Amino acid sequence: MTHDLVDALRPLLAAEARAEAPAAGAEPGDLEQAVWLRLLERLDAEDPPPDPPEWLRRAVRSEARRTRRTSSLEQPYAVEPVDDDHRGPEELALAAAGGRTLREAVRRLPGRCPRLMEALLSPEDLTYQEIAGELGISQGSLGPERSRCLGCLRRLLTPEVAAR
Repeated sequence: MTHDLVDALRPLLAAEARAEAPAAGAEPGDLEQAVWLRLLERLDAEDPPPDPPEWLRRAVRSEARRTRRTSSLEQPYAVEPVDDDHRGPEELALAAAGGRTLREAVRRLPGRCPRLMEALLSPEDLTYQEIAGELGISQGSLGPERSRCLGCLRRLLTPEVAAR
């Protein structure tokens, strides 16, 4: 039943996501993926929507509103150049140890997370399009994938950070 439902809803979801994405400042693929995830969560909880097409339309609009709210609240962070000349040896040693801890934790991540995180942390400052091409995944999948990988990384690093 799940496959039939997905096949039946795929064209509607693609159309709704393409219609809502520009106003939300989002990629249609990101909206689609978020709605598929919400639908799968409902199906896993054995709470299928009574009217799937109507539920899907509402879910796309809801995700678009959430994306608009989130993007309006996000502030770009100011990148200040690091001046190693004014940092003492202790600060440099701690920074190097933190970098080693981060790289070790990234290598322990599951699945394709290590490659994704290495690409994101690359000094070459790759774009999402370049990273997607390098990893062979859709650009719309990068945001959710990055979020999952960062969650895993956070769980790996929490005990190490708390120990300090």
